[in-house]
Amino acid sequence: MEDTYKDRTSLVKGAKDIAKEVKRQAVKKVNKAVDKAQDGYTQRSYSRFQDEEDDDDYYGQGGSYGVEANDDEGSSEATEGHDEDDEIYEGEYQGIPNMRQGKDDMVALSQSMRDEYKDRHELETERKADEEELAQQYELIIQECGHGRFQWALFFVLGMALMADGVEVFVVGFVLPSAETDMCIPNSGSGWLGNIVYLGMMVGAFFWGGLADKVGRRQSLLICMSVNGFFAFLSSFVQGYGFFLFCRLFSGFGIGGAMPTVFSYFSEVLAREKRGEHLSWLCMFWMIGGIYASAMAWAIIPHYGWSFSMGSAYQFHSWRVFVIVCALPCVSSVVALTFMPESPRFLLEVGKHDEAWMILKQIHDTNMRARGQPEKVFTVTRIKTPKQIDELIEIESDTGTWYRRCFVRIRTELYGIWLTFMRCFNYPVKDNTIKLTAVWFTLSFGYYGLSVWFPDVIKHLQSDEYASRVKHFRNEEVSHFVFNFTLENQIHSNGEYINDR
Repeated sequence: MEDTYKDRTSLVKGAKDIAKEVKRQAVKKVNKAVDKAQDGYTQRSYSRFQDEEDDDDYYGQGGSYGVEANDDEGSSEATEGHDEDDEIYEGEYQGIPNMRQGKDDMVALSQSMRDEYKDRHELETERKADEEELAQQYELIIQECGHGRFQWALFFVLGMALMADGVEVFVVGFVLPSAETDMCIPNSGSGWLGNIVYLGMMVGAFFWGGLADKVGRRQSLLICMSVNGFFAFLSSFVQGYGFFLFCRLFSGFGIGGAMPTVFSYFSEVLAREKRGEHLSWLCMFWMIGGIYASAMAWAIIPHYGWSFSMGSAYQFHSWRVFVIVCALPCVSSVVALTFMPESPRFLLEVGKHDEAWMILKQIHDTNMRARGQPEKVFTVTRIKTPKQIDELIEIESDTGTWYRRCFVRIRTELYGIWLTFMRCFNYPVKDNTIKLTAVWFTLSFGYYGLSVWFPDVIKHLQSDEYASRVKHFRNEEVSHFVFNFTLENQIHSNGEYINDR
């Protein structure tokens, strides 16, 4: 009976020990699987292999245990007191490098080396292929974003900028007669007031259009409109004719970037089927600017009572008030542009994928909320970005001072703008560029030329009409007469006036 009790006790004890050992081995296998999933090239540390060998000897003794098993669930001798961040991979103690750790570095290094040794023409060909793929994908993304509240908000904001452009063109014609009289401008110098603005617009269109491809549509438009607003406001207070021409030159330089940048900016958030229609509607604001300038000129310039003077050195007449009022659309557009995002197409062109995706999602969510579909999800997750070609900037050895570094940077950026401009005269867009240049030159020459010429023509017609109505009085004798009317446009010669008032 006693032997039976001992055998039963030994059997129960052996069963408990076997259960503990099975649990312990299961925990070890789970830990091994986790370690293998975290690092495919790392299995166990050298010390863990030593422990496993001891464990094999430990439970291979036919049930005779020298050390009691660990009763804690989920614990492992291999992981106890072990920091995963400090874990070494299997072959590190032999001096073998971790292939996984260097794999990404090798891929990046080989990629950079491949790009480095590629010909620039080959890189540009790859970028062109990427741009074509982006154009197709971007069109589908814009169609998914839809046309709605965001496009209409941008429509009115950019319309204010284009309205400021139209106002600036019409200001010259309305200001020219009054400025000639106020500043005593000779006829030989009056033509410069009309030409200087268009000269600034010509240079500004070239500069700001190239800068928009470097820093972005929104940023370029903000800067050029700020330049126009500042110098237009300043020109209303200056007294000298030379300084007035200087301010109008820079005002034209600023407004010259409005038209090319506005249409590029707006077209990049429009789907293809909406593009022509809404760009044509945007041109409407240019004529609204002309109507605004005409109405303000009619309402302000004839009111000479609005003028004031500070001695003989400072004169502020009504036409200067008109110049200030005409700068208001420009200021309004600058304020409104600060609340609008950058063009997502430009951000994709320069490789800023995440920023472009966020803006496209904003466009999608804004339009969907306006349609009453806020639950609709933006399904785009990845957008193609063209290959970025690094530009090598050669820094001179004597650029230790800040102004030399600025000079090198400015020179490099201007050279980049020039290269971008010259691409318009390369195949396959060379023929279209020449044809469009001829069309725009004749159109602008006729329209802007007539807008400057008509006020001068009207002035000469009025002068001829005034001269035709002149009255000549010769050898007349007037005595005891009271003149209670004007003698304007009358010429009296060789006459006698006796006791006249």
